[in-house]
Amino acid sequence: MTHTPADPETPSGTLFAPGRRAACAGAIALISMLAFETLAVVTAMPAVAAALDGLQLYALAFGVTLATSMVGMVLGGEVCDRRGARRSTVLGLLLFLSGLLLAGLAPQMALLVLGRAVQGLGGGMLGVALYVGLGQLVPAALHPKMFAMFAAAWVVPGLVGPALASLLVITLGWRWVFLAVALAVPVAAALLLPALRRAGRGDGGVLRWQRLRWAVAAAAGAVILHLASQAGAWAWPLLLLGLALALWAAAPLLPPGSLRAQPGLPAVVLLRGLLAAAYASAEAFIPLVLNHRFEWSLGAAGLALSVGAGAWSLGSAMQARAHQPARRRLVFQLGLGLCAAGLLLVWLTVSRSFAAPLVVLGWGVALTGVGLSFPMLSVLTLQLSAPEEQGANSSALQLSDALFSSAALALAGLLYLPETEPFAAVLAVSLAVALLALALGPRAYR
Repeated sequence: MTHTPADPETPSGTLFAPGRRAACAGAIALISMLAFETLAVVTAMPAVAAALDGLQLYALAFGVTLATSMVGMVLGGEVCDRRGARRSTVLGLLLFLSGLLLAGLAPQMALLVLGRAVQGLGGGMLGVALYVGLGQLVPAALHPKMFAMFAAAWVVPGLVGPALASLLVITLGWRWVFLAVALAVPVAAALLLPALRRAGRGDGGVLRWQRLRWAVAAAAGAVILHLASQAGAWAWPLLLLGLALALWAAAPLLPPGSLRAQPGLPAVVLLRGLLAAAYASAEAFIPLVLNHRFEWSLGAAGLALSVGAGAWSLGSAMQARAHQPARRRLVFQLGLGLCAAGLLLVWLTVSRSFAAPLVVLGWGVALTGVGLSFPMLSVLTLQLSAPEEQGANSSALQLSDALFSSAALALAGLLYLPETEPFAAVLAVSLAVALLALALGPRAYR
């Protein structure tokens, strides 16, 4: 069937009106927990790698989470469309909790990486379930505010998460960065799961397991991408093999024409992947840059992540105030431009040895741009999707995030050498991806 996008009306009402108050409160709790875990792990990972003598697996500890999240996203989309968002949320929470416990109790870096893989599987399911479940409970006119709320849920974790993570590392040890989040999972579940009983229960159809097999193949390609950085002379051939496998397997899972940036939904899905790749590949290394190149403490280096989280939320709140289609197109392109400009400032600061605070400034500018553009792509995806396709298209959107982020992280990890630490070359990857997104941006609204 064909589906006509919802008319962009000026939204009225509030997200926390009776009937959806519990769902929104539960979503904030879950996103805040996920946000703290993400920022805390990024802040603590230098200490984790040092404690487990696993610096060589540093990039893989981030990349494997994105790789397995591809499987979780596709599985989550199928479960949402066939069995409902609540079922996907339950499964996602169980997997995420298991991964946290495995990582937090890991005696060696390889087992911690395995725990991060299980976290990615659960997190992928949760991300899709939130998009679909809240998208069904919240009126379409309020979707820009809904995604702004998702970004706002990052603010408090962004402000206190890095500092709290460094405090946990110093006082209780790095393991509590994972175990403390595990203690919060039941709380988030108690708030969100009852509210999702009112969301759609799916069409009751048979799960399309072929899609899951494609997702596993795409994840395998992503894992090969990240293993390439450990392969010595075989590094570049493995990088190309992993990229080819990931793109080949992901193609059937994305809207037709996505890899060619065909205007409309395909370009929207591709742009989300490029924007996520530019952000993720830079974020993973910025604490390391500040800690190793500029000799900042872990707590001080985490300041950049806090600034970025606040900037993202600010940008997201600003896009929610743009209601007219022409204005939203303008704000979207402005966001892509700010992302590229901020990453350019970060790259210049590192490559030219400018003052370290300029890294924080550049990161704040870049994340303001991401905050402007990222939610608009989410809103467009729901607008361009029929109800029975929202799970599949939301999973495609987040699959694109993971696929391109994995590729960018793998390339950055391959360029990163612990002996010389060529941070300028690593950050150039993020900048190049952001510039490509800027060039392709107009295709999202055609």
